[in-house]
Amino acid sequence: MSINIDDLAANTNFTAGGKSKTGGATFLPEPERRERHYTVISADDHIVEPPDTFAGRVPAKFADRAPRVVELEDGSETWVYDSVALPNVGFNAVVGRPVAEYSFEPARFDEMRRGAWDIDARIADMDLNGVYASVNFPSFLPGFAGQRLQMTTTDKELAFAAFRAWNDWHIEAWAGPHPGRIIPCQLPWLLDPEVGAAEVYRNAERGFKAITFSEAPQKLGLPSLHTGHWDPIMRACAETGTVVNLHIGSSGTSPATSDDAPPDTVGVLFFAFAMFAAVDWLYSLLPVRFPDLKVCLSEGGIGWVAGLMDRLDHMLRYHEMYGTWSGIELTPAEVLHRNFWFCAVEDPSAFVQRDRIGVENILVESDYPHCDSTWPNTQAVIRHEIGDLPSNDVRRITWENAATLYRHPVPPEVQADPNAY
Repeated sequence: MSINIDDLAANTNFTAGGKSKTGGATFLPEPERRERHYTVISADDHIVEPPDTFAGRVPAKFADRAPRVVELEDGSETWVYDSVALPNVGFNAVVGRPVAEYSFEPARFDEMRRGAWDIDARIADMDLNGVYASVNFPSFLPGFAGQRLQMTTTDKELAFAAFRAWNDWHIEAWAGPHPGRIIPCQLPWLLDPEVGAAEVYRNAERGFKAITFSEAPQKLGLPSLHTGHWDPIMRACAETGTVVNLHIGSSGTSPATSDDAPPDTVGVLFFAFAMFAAVDWLYSLLPVRFPDLKVCLSEGGIGWVAGLMDRLDHMLRYHEMYGTWSGIELTPAEVLHRNFWFCAVEDPSAFVQRDRIGVENILVESDYPHCDSTWPNTQAVIRHEIGDLPSNDVRRITWENAATLYRHPVPPEVQADPNAY
C-alpha cells in the first residue's frame, strides 16, 4: 500500500505543529561553525527553487505561462505554472526552525532559511556544517524527478521549455558560481525516452554528472521499468557515466499501512521505497543490459541492504522456478553490488555490515534543508557513527566513494585537511 505525497501535503492534520500561511516563522539562534573531523561529500541535499529560476530562460512566448512566484491576497506566496498554483511546501525547508513548527504548510521564501534557495547562503551553510560538496535535488515545484514541470501542463512544448530552463538554471546559476561545491544533477525528460536520451548526452557535455529519476515511473502514469521503454535513457546514462539517482518519493508516493494509521507510520516507512526500488530496478534487468549503469538510492538509508542481499542469495535456491535470472553470469546480489550505491542518513547500527554491503558502495548525506537533515551537526553525526572504523573505510564513506561515483575531483589539500576550504 502507498499514499500519494500530494495528498499528504494537502492534509493539514499530518503534523501537530506548524503555523498558518501568514503566521510567520520562528528562527533558532544562528549556529556556530562546527568542528570539522572529515572531508565530506553529501550525496543528498535539496534546492528550493528561487523566484527567478525561470526568468529569461524560456522563450518569450512562454514568459506568462512559465513558473513564476506570485503573492496572494492573504500574504502567502505560491508558484503559478500555466495557470496552476503549485505552493511551496514547508517540509522542503525547515532547517534552522523549531521541530514543533515542521509541517506541510506552504511557506513564503522569507519563512525559510536563506540557504534553502540562495546559492551563496547555501555555500555558507555548507561551510558551517563541514560539507565540501553536495548533490542537490529539486523540491516540490519540479517534483523529485521533474514530473510536475512535465505533467502539470498539457502543452508539451511549454513543458520542454520549462524542463530545459530548470537544467540551464541548475548548471549556470546554482552549480556555476562556486566551482567544485555543487555536483550538477539534471532533471530527466520523461515524455519521450529518445529525446530524453539526447538530453542526457547533451548535458553530459555541459558538465552534468547525475540525473534524478523516478524510482517507480509507473506510479506517475508512465511505463514501468520492465517494458524496455526507458532503455534509451539508461543506455545514455551508462555510456556517459551519468549516475541515475533514485530519490525516495520521486514516484510521488510513499509506503503506507492502513488508512487510519497515525501519520508517524508514513515517516517511519519512508525509507522502504528505496528497498522496493532496488528490487524493482534489479529485476528489470536494466543493470544487466547496461552493466555500466550506476544507480544511487538517495535518502533510503543502508540498514536494509545486507538483509536484502541475504534474501537475494536465498532466492538462488529456486530462481529456476521463475526463470527471470536464467542465463545471467552474475547473481542478483553481485549485480546489486556492482551497479548500486546506498546513502546513509543516520544508520548507526548498519555500519557493522559494511563489508557485506560493500564499503565502497556507501555514501553519506545531510539532506539539507529537509526535516531529516543532520545540519548543522553532520560532522558530529558522522563521527558518532563511523569514527571508530578504520581510517581507510572512513575516508571512502565520507568523500572518496562519492568523488569516484560522480567523477567529482576533490583538491588534494581538501582531501588531506577538511579545514582547507
